[in-house]
Amino acid sequence: MNVLVINAGSSSLKYQLFDMKTERILAKGMCDRIGLDGHLKHAPVSNGKPVFDNDMPLPTHAEAISAVIEKLTSEDYGVIGSLSEINAVGHRVVHGGRKYFGSALIDEGVLEALEDCIRLAPLHIPANLMGINACRASMPSVPQVAVFDTAFHYTIPESAYIYPIPYKYYEENDIRRYGFHGTSHRYVSAIALEHMDIKSGSSKLIT
Repeated sequence: MNVLVINAGSSSLKYQLFDMKTERILAKGMCDRIGLDGHLKHAPVSNGKPVFDNDMPLPTHAEAISAVIEKLTSEDYGVIGSLSEINAVGHRVVHGGRKYFGSALIDEGVLEALEDCIRLAPLHIPANLMGINACRASMPSVPQVAVFDTAFHYTIPESAYIYPIPYKYYEENDIRRYGFHGTSHRYVSAIALEHMDIKSGSSKLIT
């Protein structure tokens, strides 16, 4: 099973393609300076093919996704024969608002909720949506999953996530503390506990 992981930032797009049977990285790379002059670095890992590292026009994240797909499947730089070899796509999404506190299979309802989250993360959610929509257009039958940066922090108590401002801003505009970079905190904390041989339920770890 091959899983493509997409991390679309405000002006960049990072990606890795994993073979989940062997837990190997097949390829990885980054589209940078999206919306400016554009640059793509694509590195095949599994087959010894050369690295592609050149400037190229990337006016939006849609063109960046197209460039990534072309390199993943190209004769010179590719690691798969066609998109049919990609079984799932995971998208790092910066904000789940007050609705999503775990990973979600992307459907029209999730897309509608993400549109509503643009007001909470106006630099990042539009980029996330462009990456998701470009992948859905290229791979319409492949499951797409959103992994939310805010999900890790969902157990923050109300006394900590409510700001000392008029309560109506929370009720009407969803203004609260959410916590970010949750995917990183989750990984770092899990690996730290593993190295220290401590069960997560008995730890007081600070990341």
